[in-house]
Amino acid sequence: MHAELQLDNQICFRLYTATRLITQAYTPMLTELGITYPQYLVLMVLWEKDCQPVNDIAHRLMLETNTVTPLLQRMEKLGIVSRKKGEQDKRQQIVSLTEKGRDMEEEAYKLIPAGMGEKLKACPLKIEDYTHLASELDSIIETLKK
Repeated sequence: MHAELQLDNQICFRLYTATRLITQAYTPMLTELGITYPQYLVLMVLWEKDCQPVNDIAHRLMLETNTVTPLLQRMEKLGIVSRKKGEQDKRQQIVSLTEKGRDMEEEAYKLIPAGMGEKLKACPLKIEDYTHLASELDSIIETLKK
């Protein structure tokens, strides 16, 4: 057996498992908000800067437009976002938060940081460890994007 092919030696398996478990930990809080994790990601992008083209949202989330579009359609049906044609380029779709979508930011703020903090309190990592981990993951992401 090649050591490079053993599951316990794979960083990708650890990243995959951590991602899956983190998303699972978010689920009860997001269910309370009535949204999914991918919808939460879109909302965070729009809370940072409202009224964005679909392409910009997809780019920020490192996803293809054809992945984001059905997600936005479902969010529009929920009354969280609205979509309209761009004023300068009619082919462009501009996504905006509705009042409900804007109000969800405060609800999410009350639920999610404290909820995730509670779930991770037994983890021995300190705040600076998370900051360092985020930086290291950013390096991996940037390298693999090329």
